[in-house]
Amino acid sequence: MKEKDKRVLVGMSGGIDSSAVCIMLQEQGYEVVGVTMRTWDIPSHFSTPGQSQPDEVLEAQALAARLGIEHHVADVRKEFKDVIVKYFIDEYMSGRTPNPCVMCNPLFKERILCEWADRTDCAWIATGHYCQLKDINGARYIVTGDDSTKDQSYFLWKLPQDILKRMMFPLGGMTKTEVRAYLASKGFEAKAKGGESMEICFIDKDYREFLKEHCPDIDERIGAGWFVDSKGLKLGQHKGFAYYTIGQRKGLEIALGKPAYVLKINPAKNTVMLGDADQLKAEYMLVEQVNVICMEELLRCKELSVRIRYRSRPIPCQVALLDNGQLLVKFEGEASAITPGQSAVFYEGNRVLGGGFIAFQQAIKKIAAENQEKFNR
Repeated sequence: MKEKDKRVLVGMSGGIDSSAVCIMLQEQGYEVVGVTMRTWDIPSHFSTPGQSQPDEVLEAQALAARLGIEHHVADVRKEFKDVIVKYFIDEYMSGRTPNPCVMCNPLFKERILCEWADRTDCAWIATGHYCQLKDINGARYIVTGDDSTKDQSYFLWKLPQDILKRMMFPLGGMTKTEVRAYLASKGFEAKAKGGESMEICFIDKDYREFLKEHCPDIDERIGAGWFVDSKGLKLGQHKGFAYYTIGQRKGLEIALGKPAYVLKINPAKNTVMLGDADQLKAEYMLVEQVNVICMEELLRCKELSVRIRYRSRPIPCQVALLDNGQLLVKFEGEASAITPGQSAVFYEGNRVLGGGFIAFQQAIKKIAAENQEKFNR
C-alpha cells in the first residue's frame, strides 16, 4: 500500500463500536487517525464539575493516547444546530416526523469526516456502523450487517457514491456480543461492558420538551387544534399537531371509550385524525426525494422489499415511478402507520437499492387507481 492508503480516519465517539474499530484497523496494519465530533452538549455528559469537554470526547482522547494514535476534536456545535437540529424542529413544525440520523449521516457526519480525511491525508474513512459494502458493476452498495438486531443500513441510504467508495465498516460481519468480547480480549474489559448510545444523540428527554425549549413560541405559532375522526367530525381539542406522531396511542389525553390511534396529521388545518388500529393499515404509500443507485434496477426488481421505520421488518412490495418523481409503493405484506418524514428504504435481499422520504399521503387511493398499469407484475 502507498503511504496515504495506509491512513484511515475513524469517527470516534468514545463508545464500544468505534473503539473496537480503532483497535481492529491498527492490528490490520493501518495508520489510524481519530476524530471526535462535538455536536451537542447534554448536561448528563459532563460527569465532573468544571469539566470542559463532554465524556465522549475525554473517553476518545484516552483511548487514542492508550493506542498511540493521532486524535482530533472537531467542534461542530454551531453547524450541527444550524443543520440537523433545525431540520428536526422544522419537520415537526411541518406535521412530519423526522429521522435525524438519516439526515445526519450524509449531510453532516460523513461530510465532516471527508473534510477531516482530506485534511489529515487519509485515503479511507471508517465508522462503527453495523453494515457492509458490496461492489457491483462499478457501484458500491450498502448491505445489511450480520447482526440483525444492530443493523444500521436503514440510516445510510442517502450516502453518495463518492463517500461510500472511501468508507469502511469493519464491524459489519460481527455481532455486538462478538464486538464486546473482542474488546475485552484486547484488555479493554471496562469499555466492553459499556452501555448503548441514545438513538437521538441530542435529546435526553421527550422530544416535545425539546421542541418547547428550542422553539419557545411553538404554542403561539401552532396553538390548540381539533382531534377529528375519519369523517372530519370533531372529537375534542389537542395541544397542537407538532406534539403527535402517526400511530401514537398513549398520551393523547382524550377519552373515547376505546383505544384511539393517530391516523393523520393535517398541519394546514391543525387537525389530528384519530381512529382504530385497522385504519392505520395501508395498501399503498407515496415516497419523495428518492435517492437510488439505479432506478431501472429498482423498478424491475422481482424480490423488492421496503422498511418504513428503523427496526421494522422489510415488507415485500412493488414500486412505480410517477411523473412528478415520486414513487408509488404497493405493499404485498401488511403495512401500518405510514409516517410522513420517516425513511422508506428499499432492499433486494440484504442489499440496499436506495430510499426516500415518506410523503404526505393525500389522494393516495386516487393516485393508486390511476397508476396500476405502471407496476411491473
